[in-house]
Amino acid sequence: MSKKVIVIGSGFGGLAAALRLRAKKYEVTLLEKHPDLGGRARVFQKDRFIYDGGPTVITAPYLLEELFSLFDKKISDYTKIVPLKLWYKFVFEDGSSFNYSGNEEDMKKQIEKFCREDLSGYKKLLNFTEKIFNKGFTELSTKPFNKVGFMVKQIPALLKLKSYQSVYKLVSSFISDEKLRRVFSMHPLLVGGNPFTTTSIYTLILFLEKKWGIHYAMGGTGSVVKALEKLMAEENIKVLKNSEVTEIINHNNKIKEVKINNNLKLECDYLVCNSDPPNVYKNLIKSKKNYGFLFNQKIQRMNYSMGLFVYYFGSKKPYKNVAHHTICFGDSYKKHLQKIFDEKILSEDISYYLHRPSATDPNMAPEGQDAFYVLVPVPNNLSGINWKNEGEKFKKLVLNKMETTVLPGIKENVVSDFYLTPDYFAKDLSTLHGSGFSIQPQFTQSAYFRFHNKSEIFENLFFVGAGTHPGAGMPGVLSSAKVLDELL
Repeated sequence: MSKKVIVIGSGFGGLAAALRLRAKKYEVTLLEKHPDLGGRARVFQKDRFIYDGGPTVITAPYLLEELFSLFDKKISDYTKIVPLKLWYKFVFEDGSSFNYSGNEEDMKKQIEKFCREDLSGYKKLLNFTEKIFNKGFTELSTKPFNKVGFMVKQIPALLKLKSYQSVYKLVSSFISDEKLRRVFSMHPLLVGGNPFTTTSIYTLILFLEKKWGIHYAMGGTGSVVKALEKLMAEENIKVLKNSEVTEIINHNNKIKEVKINNNLKLECDYLVCNSDPPNVYKNLIKSKKNYGFLFNQKIQRMNYSMGLFVYYFGSKKPYKNVAHHTICFGDSYKKHLQKIFDEKILSEDISYYLHRPSATDPNMAPEGQDAFYVLVPVPNNLSGINWKNEGEKFKKLVLNKMETTVLPGIKENVVSDFYLTPDYFAKDLSTLHGSGFSIQPQFTQSAYFRFHNKSEIFENLFFVGAGTHPGAGMPGVLSSAKVLDELL
C-alpha cells in the first residue's frame, strides 16, 4: 500500500512538495486553513481589482516547469509566464533613478550616471557572485543540511567565498558609490534579511537574476497557484480547504496524526509542514518532552525577519510611466534598517517596494485604471506595536510618501483599498511574531543552523518553505521541496 503523506499549507513550498511526493506514488493529502490556496501567494479581489497577496517576482522559472514535467506535462498549457525587460526601477530620495535590467549595455549606462569608476567593480562583483551562485545555489540549495558533518565539509569553501561577511560589506568591497551600494545590496530584503547582517551567500541572487531573468505570470502570481491546483486535481492529490491544523499529535519521536479544526483527526506515515517551523514547534506540537534544552534554546535565540505593511489600492487614474516593479529608498539606509531589525520602532523615513502589475497585464484592473500594492518593511510583532492604532496613520504616511515620489496625485485617485499588517502574518499565515519571512537569513541561521528539512526531533516530520533550508523567496521554497525529494 502507498504510504500516506499529509502536507500542511499550500504556499509554493507545500504545492511543490505535494506534487513531488505524488510523482513518487505517495498518497498525498494537502491541508489548507483558508478557503483558497497559495499561502503568502493568495489572491485578493476587491472592486474588480485583482491583487497578488505576496510574491510578485518570478525568478528561476524552471523550478515551476519541473513540477509539470514530473507528469510529462508543460506549464505553458496551464499558464503564461513572460520575461520583463525592466526588472526594477530604483528611485532615490533626491529624485534620481536607476533602471535595473538584464541588458548589460543599459546597465553600463546606468552605472556611469552615478560613478564611472564602479563599472569595473560591478563586473568583478558579478564574477564573484557567480562563484557564490555555483556553490550556494547550484550545488547546495537542494541538498539536505541535517547532518553536522556535511556542514563542516562546506566551511572551507564558504570561507573562501567570504560568507562570513554581510551582503552590504561584500558589495562595498567592489562598489564605492553609496547609491549603487544600495542597488546591489538590497536583495536580502526580498527574503526577510537586513543587508548589513545577512550572510553574503545571498548575493547569489544577483547572479540568479542575471542567469534566468525576472518574469511575470499573466493573471498574476495567483495564476501559477491555479495552474498547480489544476495539476494536483489531475494527479489525484486530495486537497482539503478550510482545514486548519490545530494540533500535531506525536507519540515519543514520531508523528501519529493531525487534528483539524479542533475536531477531525487524520493519520499519516509522513507529515510535511509548509508552515513556519518555529510556530509549528511552539504552538502546534503540545507534547514537547523530546525537545531538550538545546532545541528550546534554538527556538528562543533565533532572530526573526522583519514584518511587512502591505497596502493594496486601485487608482482611477492610470500611471503609465510607473514601472512594473519600483523600489524607492528613503533618506537613510543603515539607520533605517537598524530601526526595523534592531530597535523595532516605526520610522517616518520609509523605503518601499511598489508593484504595478497592470504595467504588464491590464486585466489586473478595470479598464483605464491601475492596480497597485506597496510593501513597506516594518518591525515584526516583537516590537509591541499596536497596529489597530497605528495602521491608518501608517497608511497615510505611505500615501504621502508615494504622492511626493512616484505617484503624484494618488491620494485623490484611490478608489479602492485595504492593508495588511504583521498581525495578518501572525494570525492568518501563522508566522511566529508576525514575521514576513520566518527567520532571518544570517550565517548562524543558514544551512545546518536553520530549522532542518528533516525534523531534528521527530523521525517522520519534514519541513519545506521559508523557515527551512535553503530559505525564503520563490526559488528557495521551491528548492526546499527538492531537498524533500532527497530525503523521502
